[in-house]
Amino acid sequence: MARNGNRQSVWLLPPPGKRPDATPADGPDHYGNPDPEWLQVDWREHLRRVDVDGAEVNYVEMGEGPALVLVHGLSGCWQNWLEQIPHFARTHRVLALDLPGFGDSPMPPWDISIPRYGELLDGFCRVLNVHSSTLVGNSMGGFISAEASIAQPDWVEKLVLVSAAGITHARMRKEPAAVVARMAAAAAPLAVRLQASSLRRPRLRWAAFRGVFHAPHRMRPELLWEQYTGAIDAPGFADALRTLIGYDFTDRLEDVEDPTLIVWGRNDRVVPSTDATGYAKHLRNSRVVIFDRCGHCPQLERPLRFNRLLEEFIGEEDGGELARATDAAATGRAPEAETVD
Repeated sequence: MARNGNRQSVWLLPPPGKRPDATPADGPDHYGNPDPEWLQVDWREHLRRVDVDGAEVNYVEMGEGPALVLVHGLSGCWQNWLEQIPHFARTHRVLALDLPGFGDSPMPPWDISIPRYGELLDGFCRVLNVHSSTLVGNSMGGFISAEASIAQPDWVEKLVLVSAAGITHARMRKEPAAVVARMAAAAAPLAVRLQASSLRRPRLRWAAFRGVFHAPHRMRPELLWEQYTGAIDAPGFADALRTLIGYDFTDRLEDVEDPTLIVWGRNDRVVPSTDATGYAKHLRNSRVVIFDRCGHCPQLERPLRFNRLLEEFIGEEDGGELARATDAAATGRAPEAETVD
């Protein structure tokens, strides 16, 4: 997830084309969370640091049981999973890391790349004795999670891709991305002032974050603040953006054997929702669920539905009846009605 909505909407505009139909909700599907559990947590008790192949990694660990590993996106941080960590910690050992160069993890001693981040994720789980897990990645974190899963490590049992980068990016050229990265770095001080002030006023929150979230004015300011402060001035942003563009692993996705859940916001302005079907075409053991009136971060925008869906997927012995909701286009029913102002 980028540091501000304007940045992401600049470097990744959805291509023209018909968006997939929304998947009908099978229960409550509220936008945002008016009473979040994470606000009651003393997060200092759960912060950890570990050395992984020379890279210092900051992470949060909570709960016991089967592992649930959460990977943030471009210029994101472990706080991208605030709505999931305490919820799943009741039944799981939840691990959410700051990738090197993001959040509170310093730049690594090696060059940032999608393959290197995939190796880092593998090393992180092995150092922490993760023997079996559900691996969940958002945006670039989904790209990295899929990259790690291609190697078929024994610790990955199931894979969840949330608005994952990696399909459209394979067709993009590196030169424009490098230019945008330099422009974004130069504009960072202005972005800091804009977003710090915007959090106090709903209209400005909407203007500042609408590139990432569908209805940021309806989200709690505290949640937006955590996304903003956790990712501000990430030193790894430019390098990660450069390596993300043009890296093509689609011909290797068929090697992924893990049951895979693909979740997307139909109104994603960062990574087009058409990429959901692009992933499904290559991942033969997958299903697609499209959230209507939702942007780039379904786990934060519609946490109640997302958590319910993830719980169901984790609990399915074979990854679920994958044909049950393989593609939202197979359904003609409209999702639960909800007005977004």
